[in-house]
Order: sequence, then C-alpha cells, then structure tokens
Amino acid sequence: MARELLSALCLVAVLEGLFLFLTPDGWKRTAERLYVLSTGQLRVFGAVVVALGLLSLWAVRG
Repeated sequence: MARELLSALCLVAVLEGLFLFLTPDGWKRTAERLYVLSTGQLRVFGAVVVALGLLSLWAVRG
C-alpha cells in the first residue's frame, strides 16, 4: 500500500512538472486567477477536486 501511494505521489510530481514545463505562462495566469479568490472559494474548489479525484479513483480501481 505504501509503495502504491508513493508511486501515485511521484506520478503527480511528474504531471505537475510536465505542465509547468510545457505551459509556464498558462500556469502563471492560472496562479494569478487563484490569488484573487477568497479562502472559502479555494476550499470549495479544493473539495470539488478531491471529490472528483476520489470518484475517478473509485471508478478506475473498482
């Protein structure tokens, strides 16, 4: 289980780095947009992303 979690975290790092490498200006624009959101809006956005990730994982692994 720990090995799978570590592998998943490594894959996240690879994807994050790939997006930064391919579209650095897009990432800057996105960060600027996120900066103006309130803490509550960011929490809701984060909760939605977590829920979608868990549902996707459940669908793929289930």
